[in-house]
Amino acid sequence: QVPLVESGGGLVQAGGSLRLSCAASGRTFSNYAMGWFRQAPGKEREFVAAISWRGDTSYYADSVKGRFTISRDNSKNTVYLQMNSLKPEDTAVYYCAVSVYGSPNYSQGAYRYWGQGTQVTVSS
Repeated sequence: QVPLVESGGGLVQAGGSLRLSCAASGRTFSNYAMGWFRQAPGKEREFVAAISWRGDTSYYADSVKGRFTISRDNSKNTVYLQMNSLKPEDTAVYYCAVSVYGSPNYSQGAYRYWGQGTQVTVSS
């Protein structure tokens, strides 16, 4: 297992911003794409964003496009999710994951390692 630890979640008002971080320890994941997913209460986990191993290609869910930005720092074994213009519907537990591929992927099945999640709550 690759320990992945998410941080940066919390409570924010609508229109505000948060920056999530996901740090891996125990081994490097610089050769693999990374992704962020989220699960709202009563809903299935869904794709949010993904980034290639080199950080030069990223994918976003339509619901977050233009508001969220995924980035990575391979020297720190860390991936980030900058979330701006947050909406109440962004409230969820956010999970980071390590892919088995170098290219980003929308499918959860492409991800091998998962973090424990961090709660993001956006109040109206």
